[in-house]
Amino acid sequence: QVQLVESGGGLVPAGGSLRLSCAASGRAFTWYAVGWFRQAPGKEREFVAAINWSGNSRYYADSVKGRFTISRDNAMKEAYLQMNSLKPEDTAVYYCATQERKYRTSNLELRAEYDYWGQGTQVTVSS
Repeated sequence: QVQLVESGGGLVPAGGSLRLSCAASGRAFTWYAVGWFRQAPGKEREFVAAINWSGNSRYYADSVKGRFTISRDNAMKEAYLQMNSLKPEDTAVYYCATQERKYRTSNLELRAEYDYWGQGTQVTVSS
């Protein structure tokens, strides 16, 4: 079992930046992919970014490419989402997630591939 806790959300004007953190506890973190997803009111939860266990492969939704950067620190058991040039349409609750199986590198954009989720952190971008 692993517990995930997101932090770093808040209110920011359009064009601003935020850095989200995802802290893991309860189980080894190193060998498992991590994904970030978001859910806006009235919408489905959608993929934002993912990183494989080693950090060598990163994946992004088209809507955030060039603005968001996912990273991880396995020694600290944390993952991060640096969000720059934020837009009002980025407003959502952001969730981090990880997997039960090790070393996965495919289909990391799919919600169904993740077994553990955090409680989410609210990001609000004002226009």
